[in-house]
Amino acid sequence: MKRILLIARREYAAYAKTVGFWLSLLAFPIFGVLGGILPTLMMSSEPTREAVVLEQGPQAEGLAAAVRDVLQSERERRAARQQEAVAVAEKQGGQAGASAAGQALNRLGGLRLEIVDTPADLAASAPGEARETLVRHYLGDDAPEADQLDSVVLLNRVDGKPSAEVWTRRATDDTVQDFVRDALKDINQREIFLNAGINPGVVEETQRFRPDVTALSPKSVTGGEVSFRDRLPGIIGVVSGFILWSLIITGASILLNSVMEEKANKILEVLLSSASATEILTGKVLGVAMLTLTVLLVWGGIGAFGLIAGLPAYAGDIADVLLQGGMIGYFIAYAVGGYLMYAVLFAAIGAFCETPRDAQTLMGPIMMILMVPIFVMLMAIRTPDAPLVQFLSWVPFFTPFLMSARAPSEPPMIEVVGTMGGMFVFALFMVWFAGRAFRAGALSDVKLSWKSFAGAIRGGGK
Repeated sequence: MKRILLIARREYAAYAKTVGFWLSLLAFPIFGVLGGILPTLMMSSEPTREAVVLEQGPQAEGLAAAVRDVLQSERERRAARQQEAVAVAEKQGGQAGASAAGQALNRLGGLRLEIVDTPADLAASAPGEARETLVRHYLGDDAPEADQLDSVVLLNRVDGKPSAEVWTRRATDDTVQDFVRDALKDINQREIFLNAGINPGVVEETQRFRPDVTALSPKSVTGGEVSFRDRLPGIIGVVSGFILWSLIITGASILLNSVMEEKANKILEVLLSSASATEILTGKVLGVAMLTLTVLLVWGGIGAFGLIAGLPAYAGDIADVLLQGGMIGYFIAYAVGGYLMYAVLFAAIGAFCETPRDAQTLMGPIMMILMVPIFVMLMAIRTPDAPLVQFLSWVPFFTPFLMSARAPSEPPMIEVVGTMGGMFVFALFMVWFAGRAFRAGALSDVKLSWKSFAGAIRGGGK
């Protein structure tokens, strides 16, 4: 036991003392925060397009004013949606939630398009080449910066139907084009209603109507109306599944690289002279397990601090779900079983490898298989009891991730006990299976292949 602990301590210190380990440790929460902030920053920093709207002849009369009306209506509609979102946030998260939602929506803003006054020479130009020349001038770099436009919309009618040519400064920018297409669709609809003797205002009012629909469930926290608190366990479950996948695969990969490097540098042979292959494997698995636990504690501490500081209204609910709802117990159990399965398997593969190229023979197919629970967990967000999710939950290699995601939906106890029991039984089998392979790989110079790996299992390194 003493040798196992010495090997575990050595394995832990080899990584924990490096600057790269702590930088990579902090990279995940940093990129997680950036992943949530960057889309908002990108949308809020998107410039407002300045466009002019011109009618191409008397047949297009009235289209420019109609497009302006549609733009104003769209702004009013978005403002109303923002107010609704703030009201919902206040109802579910209190004043703090409403304030956060309001600030986020204000940063996102509305439609980033402004119809500006048409330059006098462009307005006075006749449709055709002369107007097109001026359009190119105002959209190009030759015009003074103050006079430059982002888009010029030339409105017309074809067979009595509204149409447009949209000129833009950037060929890849379709913001104005998309708005004009929707605007002309609304204008055409309004004209059809008028011709049919239907008041367009009545139709628009009907389309604006948003019924007040309240979600209720006897399984909600209050026994009635469904709130964010009721959806929180499902969110935590899926997030736990993804974190567990990341932790387990990261820890197992560290173990694979460690064993592979030590075999290439002949360090593994030195260790075998003073400890058995079983002791070395056990020590390494334990050492990397402590390393993985360190990662989890740091991530958990950062997450807890961020919640308490940034979203105190939700911190208590999340703590309640984790502690009172039993999520912590599920997470620990699946973390232990999942890590044990993958750690010993990756260590066995590493014992046959001396270069990363050697490991790719088996790691490629394994990683493709490991992508399956990632996609299935996305399905488990809405339908945790879907037949496919239930079936794959019984596959031991997928059990830790899928059952972590499904745990908040309270699956039948037979599934919880059965899948967890199957996972630990399979984990013990993997310890025996990988132990023989590790012993064989550590004691031989055989190159990694499916044939040599299978032979090592049969022979056990003898």
